[in-house]
Amino acid sequence: MMIQQTLDSLYAMKLNGMAGGFKDQMNQPNIHDLSFEERFALLVDRQVTYQDERKMKRLLLNARLKINACIEDIDYKTPRGIDKSIILRLANCDWIKNAQNIIITGPTGAGKTYLACALANRACRMGLSSSYIRLPRLFQELAIAKADGSYPKIMKKLSRARVLVLDDFGLAPLAHAERRDLLEVIEDRHGLFSTVVATQLPINAWHDNIKDPTIADAILDRLIHNAHKITLKGESMRKIRSRLTKEFNSEK
Repeated sequence: MMIQQTLDSLYAMKLNGMAGGFKDQMNQPNIHDLSFEERFALLVDRQVTYQDERKMKRLLLNARLKINACIEDIDYKTPRGIDKSIILRLANCDWIKNAQNIIITGPTGAGKTYLACALANRACRMGLSSSYIRLPRLFQELAIAKADGSYPKIMKKLSRARVLVLDDFGLAPLAHAERRDLLEVIEDRHGLFSTVVATQLPINAWHDNIKDPTIADAILDRLIHNAHKITLKGESMRKIRSRLTKEFNSEK
């Protein structure tokens, strides 16, 4: 009876991890060989693990990553210009703690989105908030937000993510409102949090895409000078995998 009351109290205090650990201990015949301090330490560890896992799941859900990508699953065999030592160094997330950026450039299908999502996924697993959005979608949402009054709320949300992934930058030249919005987003984050930009455009073509030289200089100054730059190359990974699939099927 006392055991059930203890469990009920733990669940009521939202100590679910500790409650699960307590139930497991009750089912272990040799658990009394441990001291009270050792058993209690195991319960605390169980609660910490439970909370960490819940936080990670919440961060991944809120990040809304386009691809469920992981650093550990990156393909280094296909020649794309990915330096494994650089990726492993980025995996420790010091670049986030130092509010540095990452710029990933390369042709269509080279794996820019996958790599960006893998870095954001890693941040979430390290307990750091992330957010993913395609730039064309961002501009649509901001245009609507200006009309319905939610613009400050969205801008505040964008400014607070420890890692913000801006995908598909440069698909089309920026309109006046779009380049102003982009500058506001980058300015709010500069020196505080990290931004990952994935784009087909080489950096030297950004000026022409942004159009306004003054705004372009401001955006590039805040993004590039403290950024890790990754340039992908080679064939489209979609094309390569499609070809491999066809070859595999033809061998059956």
